[in-house]
Amino acid sequence: MPLTVTPSQASCGASITGVDLTQAVSEDLIAEIRDHWLEHKVVAFPNQPLTPEHLERVSQYFGEIGEDPFFGHIDGYPNICAIQRKADETTSIFAENFHSDWSFMAIPPAGTMLFGITIPPHGGDTLFADQVKAFEEMPDALRTRVEHLTAIHSAALGYAPDGAYGDEDQSSGRSMTIKPSEKARETCTHPLIRTHRETGKKALFSSAAYIQSFADMELEEAQNLLMELYVYQTQEQFLYRHKWQANMLVMWDNRALLHAATGGYDGHDRLLHRITIADSAW
Repeated sequence: MPLTVTPSQASCGASITGVDLTQAVSEDLIAEIRDHWLEHKVVAFPNQPLTPEHLERVSQYFGEIGEDPFFGHIDGYPNICAIQRKADETTSIFAENFHSDWSFMAIPPAGTMLFGITIPPHGGDTLFADQVKAFEEMPDALRTRVEHLTAIHSAALGYAPDGAYGDEDQSSGRSMTIKPSEKARETCTHPLIRTHRETGKKALFSSAAYIQSFADMELEEAQNLLMELYVYQTQEQFLYRHKWQANMLVMWDNRALLHAATGGYDGHDRLLHRITIADSAW
């Protein structure tokens, strides 16, 4: 049965059917799926009743399993995290600012897989922002200001003990297991404009969630520029809004996208399983 690929009609995103991921997949079919993933940047596979074992196997078709440095993991599966929120939870929505996963690593992950288990009847969409298109359509004046910048990344704002998901947050009733650490204060530098090593396309690698400043720039100027970039790169013309279903697997390319969670499902449980796909080089 051939694959059927249905583009989202937004700047990125597609749905793929015609494959059963509960079964072993041939190398030719994996290569075909990879091509669609790289083209559309985020792809969804509906109606895939995956077990944790399935999820681990499928992720390794696209790279080695990556590290999730500040998350707890589900029992018996040290590579799988539970992205969850209880119906009566009052904590802030997790990851509602646009970001590229773990950009503070020396080699950030190539991709992320998220599998829908308990999906609310409304709300909880995930937003994706196409950063290849954002770079391609960037006004010349802004591009001149940013194209040679080096960004200083850190997880401190989120995962240090005094961060958004730090000690105070962990005592407030959050059901998702997050492990804040002083290690989150470490920094790593990356070019603000990166060239995708597989597609050769340039993209903005900018995330207000993880970028602290820019090299050789005063902090106030850097933070003002970061906010200007954030407003630009998350405009509607760059966005795809993904609506979840139970038993849906979604895979996105962290090298070409930003993503953000949304709320709107108070009074309902939400549970997804997540696994990270490592990259082999910058």
